[in-house]
Amino acid sequence: MTIRHRDLAHIDLNLLVALDALLTEQNVTRAAGQVGIGQSGMSSSLARLRKLLGDELLTRTPEGMQLTPRAMGLIEPVRAALRQFQCIVLQEDSFDPATVERAFTLAVPGSVESYLVPRLLALLRREAPGVCLSLRGLNYGTVLHELDTDQIDLGIGVITEGQAHHKIRALYRFGYLCLFNADLLGVPTPISLDDYLRFPHIMTSMTGTDRGLVDVALDAIGRKRRLVATTPRFTTVAFHVQAAPVIATMVDELAKSFARQLGLTASPVPVPLDEFTYSMVWHASYDQDPAHRWLRGVLARLGREASRDHAEAAL
Repeated sequence: MTIRHRDLAHIDLNLLVALDALLTEQNVTRAAGQVGIGQSGMSSSLARLRKLLGDELLTRTPEGMQLTPRAMGLIEPVRAALRQFQCIVLQEDSFDPATVERAFTLAVPGSVESYLVPRLLALLRREAPGVCLSLRGLNYGTVLHELDTDQIDLGIGVITEGQAHHKIRALYRFGYLCLFNADLLGVPTPISLDDYLRFPHIMTSMTGTDRGLVDVALDAIGRKRRLVATTPRFTTVAFHVQAAPVIATMVDELAKSFARQLGLTASPVPVPLDEFTYSMVWHASYDQDPAHRWLRGVLARLGREASRDHAEAAL
């Protein structure tokens, strides 16, 4: 597309900054705070944008200010244009991990926070001590929206698809082991299917559901397990297993780690369970952001190491 320089020369490109803030916040006062100007200044910018674009952009409803359909369609292209411009004018290509100061927000499930994030933190302390992480739980139902609204920089989980403006890259594959206190159960290893089903189970569930992939696999062979507890916290399951005659089925690397630390037993699951892949997902407008690109490269490196360790452990 040819750049129409004469037409653009008559437009205040600062309005693009105001527009992005308004589209993000959907509130004049909050948008003004994000840009660092007064409310009256942002109101003036909104009026100018409405005239320039021939659309109300934000309309008042009983539920508050809402974006018009035209405004909703502007969110992605405006954000992408600003990020590209930011890389140019702020010379972010000179990014140096050793000296940069930046915060990243990652949405991760408990298993990733327990296994991958410690490795990431150790690497950051060595290579990028000015980088700070803000971690939040991964919600599969909202993770793409959180990326679209800049609430998070990256999501990591069992994510296989998104929209056209979402990028996904596989990190590492893992399987499952079951974890139990052999002293309390008094069963040999590897645990048999009958023993596996003879004792009650505890399951990690982020949504509170009482069915998981183990139940689906058992349904296929006409068997069922008895569930006595669910919890959203991966890190507490091992302590429950240590104290009570119950069985947990979890990511194999976590199960082995808990077994070493707490004197528990990790055993192959006596029902076939497919391996799974953890992937990272991000908004495509961050593709060329040097710091974001560097972090993705670090995670890919750690993912390769995790996959190699997993493969060697399986030999």
